[in-house]
Amino acid sequence: MNTPTQTLVLQTYAVDAAHSRAGFTVRHMGFSKVRGRFETFDGTVRMAPGDLSTLEAEATLQTASIATGDAKRNAHLRSPDFFEAETYPTLTFKSTGVRDVDGDRFTLVGDLTMHGITKTVELDGEYLGEGTDPWGGTRVAFEAETTVNRKEWGLNWNTVLEAGGLLVSEDVTIELEIQATLQQDDA
Repeated sequence: MNTPTQTLVLQTYAVDAAHSRAGFTVRHMGFSKVRGRFETFDGTVRMAPGDLSTLEAEATLQTASIATGDAKRNAHLRSPDFFEAETYPTLTFKSTGVRDVDGDRFTLVGDLTMHGITKTVELDGEYLGEGTDPWGGTRVAFEAETTVNRKEWGLNWNTVLEAGGLLVSEDVTIELEIQATLQQDDA
């Protein structure tokens, strides 16, 4: 427990995009899933060693880098029907707090800005550990997930199916697999 005179020293970790994934899953036609990811993103994680209650995170994803394995679908998702990537080139997240820390599990609360709209989201996360890489650097890893309703961010496009129901689910599960490298203090 920290006394009022103790100051926590937060360490900064840079997200290693080559060893991380910022993805999503959405239901298609009500029964199958389409998975995708953003290929270009960066971010930082800050926390005091061993203290998840101090966790802070922020990230920026490039909406034009969306990839679902289908070029036509990717183009549609970049269009004004969805992300409108030319007008809204980034999607951002900035944490505002952490709660419900239980061992390696936690809930990270923050502001998600997408399509020009900012809403509070809660990411259910797990700290996966820390290790030394072959070059002497320190790395940490996390996984986190949340489900959002895309219509709350103005992503409203859809088609009603002949048999009823919607072509694309309004609920989207955001899935993060993050590895980050400790940054050395410049002081």
